[in-house]
Amino acid sequence: EFGNRLIKAAEQMEAINFSADRQHRAAETELSGPITLSIPDVLGQYLLLDDLTKFCATYPDIELSIQSSYQFADLDRSEADVVVRGTNKPPEHFVGRRLFPYALSFYCKSDYFEQTRPENYQWITGLPASQPGDWIADSPYPDVPIGLMSDDISFHYQAAVAGHGMIRTACYICDPDPRLIRVPNAMPPIPVADLWVLTHPDLRETPRIKLLMRFLVSALKSRKNLVEGRLNPDRSSPS
Repeated sequence: EFGNRLIKAAEQMEAINFSADRQHRAAETELSGPITLSIPDVLGQYLLLDDLTKFCATYPDIELSIQSSYQFADLDRSEADVVVRGTNKPPEHFVGRRLFPYALSFYCKSDYFEQTRPENYQWITGLPASQPGDWIADSPYPDVPIGLMSDDISFHYQAAVAGHGMIRTACYICDPDPRLIRVPNAMPPIPVADLWVLTHPDLRETPRIKLLMRFLVSALKSRKNLVEGRLNPDRSSPS
C-alpha cells in the first residue's frame, strides 16, 4: 500500500515536471528553437516531404525533428509538440484544426491486367491482425486471393509498382504516380478519416508552434483534391 502511494506521488511529480517544461517552452516568443513533429511516415514521404523541406529552409533557426509514427504521440508527456493524424477521434484535450478526410481506392500497375493471367491475380494487404475484414469483398475482384502481406504501407506501394498485385491504399500515395492506375470498375474513393493538425493547449500560442501549424494546414489544404481522391479520377484501365 505504501509503495502504491509512492508510485502515485512519483506520477504526480512527473506530470508537474512535464507541465513546467511545457510552460517554459510556451513562454518562448522567438521564431527559433526545437519542434518535434509527429506524423505517419506515409504522410511525410508521399504528401508533405517537399513542404517540410521548404519549412526547414525558410526557417533555419527552427530545429524541426520529425517523428514517424501511426500512434498518437502523448503530448502531455512532451513526446511531440505537433501531431498530424488521420482520425475520427482525436484526444479531446488536444487543440488545432480539423481539415478534410483522406480517401482510399484500389490500385495496380498500369499493365497489370495485360501482363498477368487471371488465375495469378492477387491482393497485397496488411497483416491479418490489421485487416478491416470486408474491403476485398467490396472490391471489383472479391474472389481474388491474398498474396503478399506486410504491415508496411510503402511495401504495398512498391509491390504494386513492381506489378506484384493489387492494393488498397490512400489516393495521395498512388494518384500522382503514372505507373499506377485505379483498378477498373472500382467504386469512387472511400473517405476514411479526417486529417487533423494538433498541439497541446499549453503550446497553442507559442509562436514557432503556431507558425508550423499554419504552414502544415496551408500545405494540406493546397492538396485537398489529391487527398480526397479527386486528382485523377479518370485514370483507370479499360474494364
